This record gives sequence, structure tokens and C-alpha cells, in this order.
Amino acid sequence: MTTRTGALLIAALAAAFLLSACSSPDPEDRRVTDGRTARWDENAGAPEASAFMNVTAPEGATEVKGAVRINPQEDVYLLSFVTSEKNAEGIAADLRPEEPLKVKKVDFAPDGELFQHLGLAEPQTLKGARSAGACPPCVKDDRRKKVQWIDIYVQALEGHRARVYLKAF
Repeated sequence: MTTRTGALLIAALAAAFLLSACSSPDPEDRRVTDGRTARWDENAGAPEASAFMNVTAPEGATEVKGAVRINPQEDVYLLSFVTSEKNAEGIAADLRPEEPLKVKKVDFAPDGELFQHLGLAEPQTLKGARSAGACPPCVKDDRRKKVQWIDIYVQALEGHRARVYLKAF
């Protein structure tokens, strides 16, 4: 192969690489990432998170917020709302956690800033917030077949109200 042929071959390969690198992913595929980073699904919110977890914000709930973070390995669904303490307790119990809600030591946010995307503090950083975890497949909760785990946080507010934080994958 001559030097000129080799140079043309290298140039053709470089052009093909650049063209393939510049091609855009299918905009209909919400799961498209570069394989290493996570991103927020701008078309998903509380309805999608609620549907995934099979949890409905009770009638009269306020500040209903949700989001879906698309991740390379598993998506994370967030749902939060303010309701009565009684409703919050009922929702937590319906999720069938491994242990009852209990106050844990205030911690940093190991998953980064998830609930901050919704304009909320990270629940594990809140003093007095009670938490529990639920594994729907472990307790054969067929209502939540797609859900592997749900973190549940309940933050007491004034006037017998509570903010519920749910994070599922």
C-alpha cells in the first residue's frame, strides 16, 4: 500500500468515525444515554413515578411532585407530597416495609441531589424524618412487580401534616 493510499484510508476512517459520532440518537427512546451518565426525563413527573410505584397521592394532598432519572443500569423514580400524618402512615404501611418507620441519624445524600431536582431537601438529611425500606419482590407484592426497592421517608410538619418522600427503582 502506498503512502497516499494509506493516508486516504485513514482519512476515510476518521470521516466515518466523525459522522457516526455526530449522528443523533432516536429522540423517541427515553433511555438513550452515553452509557455512563444519568439524566432527568423531562417528559416524566409525578404521574409516571406514581404509576411505576403504584402509589397514589391521597385526595387533598398538596405539593405533589415527581421525577424520573434515567440511569445506565436502573431508573430512579421520585414522588413527594404533603398529606395528613394519618395518610402518610397508611401509605408507608401499604408499601409493606421490612421494618416500621423510625428516625435514623441525619446523613449526607449518598445518591447525590435527587429530591433537590424537585426543589426539596434530601430526606435523609432532615432531622426527625422517619424512614423505612420496602422490597416488593421480597414480600410478593404483585402490585409492584417492576419495583425492586422503595425508600420511604415521612417528615412531620405543622398541623398534623407530613411530607412523604418516595424513591423507587
